[in-house]
Parts: sequence; structure tokens; C-alpha cells
Amino acid sequence: MTLQAKLTLGSVALVSLMVAVVSAVDLGNEMQRQFESTLDRANALKTVASRMVRQSLNRQRTVPLREALRDPDLQNLLVDVLSAGGAIVEIAVVNTQNEIIADSDPSSLGTTTPPYPDFQPLVTSRPWYDKLRLLLRRDQRNYYQLEQELGTSPREPLLYVRIIIAPALIREDINRTLSKDANVALVCVIVAVCLTFLLSAVAFRPLGQLGHLLDRVARGEYEPEKQPAGKPSSDDVSVMASKVSLLSQRLRGAQFEVSDLRGNIDVLLHDLEDAVFIFNRELSLVFASGAVEKFLGTERSSLAGRVISHVFLPNTPLGLLIAQATQTGRPVRNRRVPWGGSNGVGSAPAVVLLSVDLIENLPGMPMAGSGVLVRLRDPEAQRKLGRQLQTADRLAAISRVSSGVAHEVKNPLNAILLHVEVARAKLSRGDTEIGQQMEIVSREILRLDRVVKTFLDFTRPVELHLKNLSTRDLLAEVADLARPQAESSNIHMQLEQEEDVEIRVDHDLIQQALLNLVVNAIEVMPQGGELNLESSNHEDTAEIRISDTGPGIPPELRDKIFRLYFTTKKEGSGIGLAMAFRIVQLHDGTIDFTSEPGKGTTFSIRLPIATIE
Repeated sequence: MTLQAKLTLGSVALVSLMVAVVSAVDLGNEMQRQFESTLDRANALKTVASRMVRQSLNRQRTVPLREALRDPDLQNLLVDVLSAGGAIVEIAVVNTQNEIIADSDPSSLGTTTPPYPDFQPLVTSRPWYDKLRLLLRRDQRNYYQLEQELGTSPREPLLYVRIIIAPALIREDINRTLSKDANVALVCVIVAVCLTFLLSAVAFRPLGQLGHLLDRVARGEYEPEKQPAGKPSSDDVSVMASKVSLLSQRLRGAQFEVSDLRGNIDVLLHDLEDAVFIFNRELSLVFASGAVEKFLGTERSSLAGRVISHVFLPNTPLGLLIAQATQTGRPVRNRRVPWGGSNGVGSAPAVVLLSVDLIENLPGMPMAGSGVLVRLRDPEAQRKLGRQLQTADRLAAISRVSSGVAHEVKNPLNAILLHVEVARAKLSRGDTEIGQQMEIVSREILRLDRVVKTFLDFTRPVELHLKNLSTRDLLAEVADLARPQAESSNIHMQLEQEEDVEIRVDHDLIQQALLNLVVNAIEVMPQGGELNLESSNHEDTAEIRISDTGPGIPPELRDKIFRLYFTTKKEGSGIGLAMAFRIVQLHDGTIDFTSEPGKGTTFSIRLPIATIE
């Protein structure tokens, strides 16, 4: 249904509702007016009938009461009075035993009838819906009454004059009034509907033209209409049309930008060893790039628009895992999955690394919502790239760690050069007492030899014995080893672990690296303090944090603490932190720290989580 139709029908419904409300209020007022009018007539008839009964009794004082009230003249008078009563159906005179002695209906004489409900409270106190219910009843014998007492005895009335009223008969009087009002209301509704349709057609005609312009913009065909020269347009539709034109230009620019961005992303991913697939919220392929042909053996142009179950068949381990990830909404990270190509073709490896991520608001999607990003990687290519990166990282690590060696080598060489010059000066003067200089030179040569050997041992390749190890067990072992030394220094050691996870490491080496950090933290708190060992998970890495409440590391020393032979302790060797740095590098991890003088230091080690085979 169009907006014009909705608004037109809404306007008609609103007019009809207003007319219905006004009619309902008018009905209520008319109903109350008719009830009050009937009550007034009944009170008037009650007064007249009472006067007539008294006059008849006064004329016939010598006649018994019952015979006096059955006077034909009185009977005729009651009938005449009742003829203009409307909803008043009967005038009766009854005694204290509710026996009818005189009545406008001769057939009721001598009968006994109980009193009916009082009509006065119905008119003045009862709500409108009670009156409406009485009017709608088909049974007209639902009577009410007004009663007047007559008698000579002050203690007990001798007679009662009752005006009997049938409220259902009031409906006829109301219907005559409502029929006139209904005709007026019907004419008003018809006129209002006609005016509504007419105004709707006039008002929505420019909007229809604007909608046509928007349709053309959606098809990319809209061109702004030229305004007549010297006659600038200022009406609302023209202003909106100019805004639509501006919007059209922006949409074209956005489409070009999206197209360029898509092409640039395609170029960037084309030479990757990974295959990247993006599916929209309906799980239809909207983008594929990278090594698609390598894994699927199919031209990526032929995959456009395919659903995810046609790209990755559900009866294969890869397709089953992807289907589970899309249904549960849980991402998959670097899962090793058997794979031999799609439908038995392609040059994909036997095993691939699968990652599945849910993404929001994909560019180019017609509706906002969740999409799916699937990545396939060759483990062998990843390992080759990883080995290259490890080599570069290790070279950088060796350069960083060994920067402190220059200082240790420079000092002995300077001492040797100085004392050789002293010995040469003595010999030139014929002084042969150079034993002291030779002793110093010998000692510095030995020192230099020790420095070089230590450095060679530090940089010698290490064969790692890798195995899966629980972070919970690893930290518990380190805490048990360091606890006696911590307790002797009045240090409270606390172990906190959010979630246990396995890392693939050399048990002895990683334990040595952590123990070096823990012992270093204990030694900087000789007066006691707090030592916390914590572990947590961050996607594909496990983080181990060692925090102390020591004096912290001064800002000017933070760039030197991982250098070989650098130490701030009198008896320190300057090897512990450098060794920890090297061990973490060997495990493809990272080590860093944060420190605040006077509040302590926290060392953070991140190691890869063991890959599920």
C-alpha cells in the first residue's frame, strides 16, 4: 500500500472516528434528555392523577372507597391523561396490600402486583450504560414506577398512585431524533471523505513526482531538471529535488569509491598465499580473493553469488566446521582441517589452516547485518614465512641483546692499549721494569676472553625440545621453586589464573626465563612486598604477567635492561634478563614491561597457544 493510500485511509478513519465520537456524545446527551423528559412527564401525570383521585373520593364521601375509585368517570380521566404519556404505560391506584383498585387498564382491576423499581434514581444517578442497556432490551415489560401516597391517616397512607414506565419505549423517541442526526453525520462523512481524497491527490502529486525522481536516482539515471532562466524555484518540491540531485552525485561518488576500494583490496590480496572469502547475511559469496584457485581449483569469477554450502560442501570436514561456526556464531582460529581441494580438484595441500569470523555491516551489502569471513591458509607456506620472520626477529634480538657487549669489550681493550703505551714509553727510556703493565695486560686479556666466550655461548643455536605445557602447571612450578626465597625476604606471593591453556614450549628453558624474572623481582624487594604471578588468554596467545611492588625502573634505564651484561645490582652479572629475552624470542613470543617509579614493575610475556592438531 502506498503512502498516499495509507494517509488517505488514515484521514478517512480519523474523520469517521471523530464523527463516531460526536455521535456517541450526542446519543448520550439525547438519551439523558429523553429520560429526564419522561421523568418530568411522569411527575406531572403523578400530580394530575393524584388530584383526580382525591376529587373523585371527595365527591363520593358516602360511597365505599373501592366503589368510589371504580367510578367510570375516573376511569375515563385516567385513560385520557395516559394517552399523551409516551413511555408511561399505566396509571394505577393500589392499596397497602398492592391490590389495584383503579387503573387506566380495566383488565388490571382487582389484581395484585408488587412495586416496581423507582424511576427517579435511574434517571438521576445511574450511569449512561445502564440506561443504554435498558433501551436495547427487546422485552418492554421491564417496568419502573413513580409513586404518590394518598390517605387520611397520618400514620399510614391509605392509597398509592403509581405511574408505570417502560424505559424501552423511550427508544422510539430517541430513534426519531437520531435518524435526523444520522443523516447529517452521513452527509458530513461523505463530504469529508471527498475532500480528503481531493486534498490527498493535490498534495501528493508533487511527492509522486519526487518519488519518480528517486526511482531514477536508484537506477542511476537521474539528471537534475533545468530551471527556467531568471526564475529561481523556491517551492518545497524543487528544494527537495535539488537535494535529491546532490544526493545522486554523492551516491555516484560513493559507488566509485567503493568500486576503487574493492579493486584495491583485490589487488592487495591477489598475491597472498591465503584465500579470503566474504559472505553476506544470506551466506552468499560477495567477495573472494587471494589464492582461491589454489584451494578450490575454480575460477573465482564463477563463484560469485554462490551460497556458502555450495562453495564448501557440508559433507567435507572443512564444510562441516564452517557450517557449525556460522550456526553457533563462534569464531574459529587457525584450526587444522584435512583438505584435498573442492570436489576433488585443485592443488590445495592435504591440510589447511581455517579461520572463520563474523563481521558486521559489510560494504556493498544491501542490508546491514552479520556476514562471514573465511580464510584458508597453507600451513607449509605459513611455516616458511614464520621461519623467515623468526630469523629476522632473532637477528634483531641478537643485535639488541649484544649491544651491551661493546661496553664490556671496549673497557679491556682501552686498558690494554693504555698499559702497552706505558710499557713502550718505559722501554724507550731503557726502563725494563714493565712487569706491572704486563700483568694488567694479561689480566685484561683474560677478562676479554671471558666476555667473548660468554657472548658466544649466549648466541650459540639452541635445540628446543617442544611439548604442550599447561600455563597453570608452569606457573605453579615456578611459584613452588621461588616461594622459599620469597618467604625469607618477607614477600607475599600470589598466583592468579583466569583460564588454563596449553602452550608449546621447551619446559626447561621457559621455566628458566620465568624464574629469572621472579628472582629478579624478589631481589629488588629486600624489605618485603607483593609478588603476583598471573596468566590470561588473548585470542591466539597466552599472556603471563609477573608484577612486583619494588622501586620500579627509572625511565633512563628502560632501554638498557635487556642488554647483555647490563645490571644495576652490585653483584649482578647482567645476563638474567637478557637470557629471558632470548628464550622468549626462541619461542616466537614477546616480552615487555611497564614500570612506575616507587610503585613496581610488571613484566608481560606472550607466547603462542598450542595449535590443535
